[in-house]
Amino acid sequence: MVTPAQCRAARGLIGWNQQELAQQAGVGIVTVHQLEAGVSQPRRATLEVIRRALESAGVEFIDENGGGPGVRLRKRPPKKG
Repeated sequence: MVTPAQCRAARGLIGWNQQELAQQAGVGIVTVHQLEAGVSQPRRATLEVIRRALESAGVEFIDENGGGPGVRLRKRPPKKG
């Protein structure tokens, strides 16, 4: 669902530190730290709120399709006007 590397990379793309992600996702900073360090496997619900927080900030998760899972910034629609 969200790998430690994807979480770290996603934060880097949007310029968030672990505290900001924890606040936006409504989880503890220890949870984010442990996820990114790979020392524990959070519950599915925790991973879902972390993923939703990152997606709402513009991150797109790329499934493993032979090249490994990844992240990128969502393409923004062209401005009208």
